[in-house]
Amino acid sequence: MHPFIHARTHPDKPAVIMARSGETISYAALEARSNQIAHFFRAQGLRPGDCIAILAENGPSYFELVWAAQRSGLYYACVSTKLNANEVAYLLTDSAAKLLVTSQALAPVAATAAAKAHLDALFILGDAKPPFESLDERIAPLPQSRIADESFGTDMLYSSGTTGFPKGIKPARPEGPIDQPSALTEIGNKLYQIDAESIYLSPAPLYHAAPLRWSMTVHRLGGTVIIMDHFDAEAVLVLIARYRVTHAQFVPTHFVRMLKLPTEARLSYDTSSLITVFHAAAPCPVPIKKAMIDWLGPIIQEYYAGTEGNGFTTLNSHEWLTHPGSVGRAITGEVHICDEDGNPLPIDAEGAIYFAGGQPFAYHNDPEKTASVTNQHGWTTLGDVGRVDAEGYLYLTDRKSFMIISGGVNIYPAEIENLLVTHPKVADVAVIGIPDEDLGETVLAIVQPMDWTDANDALAEELIVFGRAQLSHIKAPRRVDFMRQLPRLPTGKLPKRVLRDRYWPA
Repeated sequence: MHPFIHARTHPDKPAVIMARSGETISYAALEARSNQIAHFFRAQGLRPGDCIAILAENGPSYFELVWAAQRSGLYYACVSTKLNANEVAYLLTDSAAKLLVTSQALAPVAATAAAKAHLDALFILGDAKPPFESLDERIAPLPQSRIADESFGTDMLYSSGTTGFPKGIKPARPEGPIDQPSALTEIGNKLYQIDAESIYLSPAPLYHAAPLRWSMTVHRLGGTVIIMDHFDAEAVLVLIARYRVTHAQFVPTHFVRMLKLPTEARLSYDTSSLITVFHAAAPCPVPIKKAMIDWLGPIIQEYYAGTEGNGFTTLNSHEWLTHPGSVGRAITGEVHICDEDGNPLPIDAEGAIYFAGGQPFAYHNDPEKTASVTNQHGWTTLGDVGRVDAEGYLYLTDRKSFMIISGGVNIYPAEIENLLVTHPKVADVAVIGIPDEDLGETVLAIVQPMDWTDANDALAEELIVFGRAQLSHIKAPRRVDFMRQLPRLPTGKLPKRVLRDRYWPA
């Protein structure tokens, strides 16, 4: 299970297709380039256990780099293209990266960050641009054969930083050959039917865990990955029809945007090739999930997991229809719901979600953070709140850090957001708590309207009434503000601290 196997058996098969340009890289080309880069890493003095950093947009070169690092026994820190120079410098320093590869467009940010991090092994895709040397020029004369000392490398990814500085998750490097199966190859093949015939559509940035890991899983199994450089609802449908896509991964905000396409447009594309659509990253509103199943059929799978890899729950459409709102039962680790003291709670009681018996993890250079998510039983949490029913199905409430306390009542924004986003005039919404002299906090809805001309007092009042009709009075938003574009990450997550900072005194 590795691209080098498919390069031997199906050398001309596309490993990667870029959605917008149609640029294609075959398995043979992916193998040749990743081998050359692996030789380059060794020539740079990099040895198993060292770390490289990648700051680049989605593209074929991204896969050449990560597969080269994977076969060289290296950690590869995939850096968000949305970060500023100070934030990139923090990641370079924290990860102890010994080499940075960037793109032409991101070179200015990368150069400033590298200088701050005192990193001087700097390389760029394409033509040289001081202080960066051209990676393409450096690898051109190198062998396309495999390096003699291959060993298993893996990603070192950082949390999204939605509630503070991002933290690195640095797992132990797997022992054994580089083509050994992984947990995701087992899940992908057995649960999602991913195999060598699969055409997988990935609409999100490769610096995030799910797009990167699932794309590499498809490569391990010999399928073709279609990479979008940014999500566009109708473009997704065009690609599914054009390439006969069999598998795709989305987040709930993607579902919302696809469902809010004009009905005639949405139904004019052939989606019959789809075998499995899976989603994660955030709770999916029940009406949205039901509408997706009604549209695409019972092919939608959902899972709950984190970059930390401490547990994994999953369920299919048929299970969801009998357990609406659930994110499934655990197939990795054992789910426990605990109180604030870390003690287990009974069935259907709401509390912190912990996993026992899953993959151990630690936040890099932050033992305090690691300790804070580990209870006295050794169980670990991602900071989410939920409940488990009598059949073992997990239901998410929200992140504990997003909770609003108004008049002594705990309010979880996700419930309110999941309702408001179903309003036909709402494209996206974020709910936060803002200061209130009497209640401590009160509920504010920040709405991205479908049409900016609707951003007025009349729509604000309409949404407040809409909320009060279906939520308890304390939960319904008391105020609605408008924003042209919410700062949502491509993973579907929303850095609410950015929004809260606008309303809370420093």
